[in-house]
Amino acid sequence: MSNWASSLTYGARRVHRPRTVDELRALVARTDRIRALGTRHSFSGVADTTGDLVRLDGLAESMLLNPEAGTVTVSAGTRYAELAPYLHRAGYALGNMASLPHISVAGSVATGTHGSGDGQRCLAAAVSGLELVGPEGDLVELGRDTHADEFAGTVVALGALGVVTRLTLDVEPAYQVAQTVCPDVPLDEVAEDVDAVFGAAYSVSLFTDWRSGHGSVWLKRRTDRPDSRWGRGRQAAAPVHPVPGVDPASSTEQLGVPGPWYQRLPHFRPELTPGAGEELQSEYFLPRSQAATAFAAIRALADRIAPVLHIAEVRTVRGDDLWLSSAYGRDTVTFHFTWLKDLPSVRPVIAAIEEQLMPLGARPHWAKLTETPAERITAGYPRAADFARLAEKHDPDGKFRSAFIDQLFTNL
Repeated sequence: MSNWASSLTYGARRVHRPRTVDELRALVARTDRIRALGTRHSFSGVADTTGDLVRLDGLAESMLLNPEAGTVTVSAGTRYAELAPYLHRAGYALGNMASLPHISVAGSVATGTHGSGDGQRCLAAAVSGLELVGPEGDLVELGRDTHADEFAGTVVALGALGVVTRLTLDVEPAYQVAQTVCPDVPLDEVAEDVDAVFGAAYSVSLFTDWRSGHGSVWLKRRTDRPDSRWGRGRQAAAPVHPVPGVDPASSTEQLGVPGPWYQRLPHFRPELTPGAGEELQSEYFLPRSQAATAFAAIRALADRIAPVLHIAEVRTVRGDDLWLSSAYGRDTVTFHFTWLKDLPSVRPVIAAIEEQLMPLGARPHWAKLTETPAERITAGYPRAADFARLAEKHDPDGKFRSAFIDQLFTNL
């Protein structure tokens, strides 16, 4: 079995797909090494193992709204594309969505995946409770209100604490979003006034090839909130795709037409299932204060980047308190790269980018490619050692560990 882009073949000896939580519990109890597998939209070895893999999409889908508590509890294999319409029909919404709604809730949460917005935290920050299967097949329930500081270490956990079966997420009243695209915005203008550009709407993305000196700014405005004064004036007169020249049929509706939150916040339509991508991905979370410096550093490498790049995206994410969130403790600007599927050509370019960005405090996305040594990655997380102790507490025999986890958290 391979990842979504067929760029990584998993080394698991067996892949299981239990139909019930009881089957899952029995499987975990009798297996010496096991890891959970989400929708496989990852490019690193975060889900890989030489033990067993377990898929959660065979478990019965469950979504239970609690209006009084302002939460929804979902089965771990649920995808955002399934959860969002359910919430909207009931008059509720999530505060944020990733660009691709087809990914699973549990997988997104476990790796600190995010959407965009100055006021929006990563998807995992919406989690107020979770249930997981521990190493003996025991069910463990953890909550934001019941487990105090330790809970912040159990949400973005890279699968190292157990197999998550359910998550409880914060919700809010449904809202409408209108999306417009401003093409040909000079990168100099963005770098000089990051606050104005990325504060211009509820969710903002900049797409660029870095070499042209221009980019397209995608503005996703909530209709129940006032507009920003920033704007380039000229807006795209027809729908576009994030990658110039690609058919925009899969892109969410633009041209300022208001629509439900879940049909605008992602870049891609939830009703259209994407095929396997001919791509690789890397991404870096930097302190917001380093945005202008990072822009200049990346632009200096533009001639090396552009020949192996599909498209790059810049977004902002609000800081949070989750120990392994890449936005832990700081408001963040993220630099995402979607590469051609040519690893030998891409790897030296990734290394060159990281040589510039790591000294600025960059944290590579857990589920994407990096050339940075594991010890340097964990050095960027103030509570990495606390997480290592938490993993030892929950899984003393290392049933849920892997080479990926061991490289990061052994000897901390």
